[in-house]
Amino acid sequence: MTVSFELLIGIAILLDLLFGDPRAMPHPVRVIGWFCSTTETFFRKHLGSEYCAGVLSFITVLFGTVALAASFLAILHLIFPVLAQIFAVFLLYTCIAARDLVVHSRRVYLALQRPDTLSTAREAVAEIVGRDTKSLDRKGIIKACIETVAENMVDGVTAPLFYAILFSTLSPVTGIDPLFLAVTGAMGYKAVNTMDSMFGYKNDRYIAFGRMAAKADDFVNLLPARISGLIVIPAAFVLGLDWKNAFFVYKRDRFAHASPNAAHTEAAVAGALTIQLGGTSIYFGKEIVKPHIGDDSRSVTDKDILLSNHLMLISSLFFVLLLLILRHFFMRLFL
Repeated sequence: MTVSFELLIGIAILLDLLFGDPRAMPHPVRVIGWFCSTTETFFRKHLGSEYCAGVLSFITVLFGTVALAASFLAILHLIFPVLAQIFAVFLLYTCIAARDLVVHSRRVYLALQRPDTLSTAREAVAEIVGRDTKSLDRKGIIKACIETVAENMVDGVTAPLFYAILFSTLSPVTGIDPLFLAVTGAMGYKAVNTMDSMFGYKNDRYIAFGRMAAKADDFVNLLPARISGLIVIPAAFVLGLDWKNAFFVYKRDRFAHASPNAAHTEAAVAGALTIQLGGTSIYFGKEIVKPHIGDDSRSVTDKDILLSNHLMLISSLFFVLLLLILRHFFMRLFL
């Protein structure tokens, strides 16, 4: 019995929503992280140019990740085709992080309900943000949490699914199972994204070495971030939030960030919630002033964390449905 591609994508998403990150077993992204560390050590040792070492590390990790996933699925398919399908769905599931975003941000929300101290909330938000959290007040904790949910909707949910569905459309041309192509697309994206998180720092150690990874991550997120930002607007409408303001702030503030992609979803979420994000943050002891995103129409509240989660989940659902509909009409051209 042939199982439709759409159903298999749905199963992978459902697994994430039900179980989240599979911490009890080896996670492919952790393998990619190990690969990053190994190649960095090797190429730094054997090349004098940090930039060239970074480029070769990037190429090795990207193509190594894709080749390893594709080869393993191909071999498994020859031996036990059904098991290959199951493992492919598992790999897709590990590329999605919607539940983890909800769980971690909700942990911050629950910590804020404690009347005694903000220390627990600061510790909880420190697990999901890169900034220093020791001096954050209540509003700062809430804003940091919302910004993380909005930005990581792309990295953790919509972008890997975007490349999974995009690569699956190559099936008529290549003759390869669309599910296996989807895995290579999603794993390739996670390789780039992981390298950016490990190499993409603008400090003395990585300013040259990580340049390739940072630029590549900006490039692969261009379309997913823009589509995701726009999709937040109808999601806000469905949730009864201020969708008109989401559209207005998205148009005005979508480039108000050092990253060319991060502000698209942040702007739409800030507009939908009628709050202001951005401003001054502390990273590694250094004060960084970010542009403001949205308008300071009202003070943020604990509930805004939950609303940002609802926006992320509904937006991600709309995003996947849109891409699957587009894929359906595109594939009909070849069938």
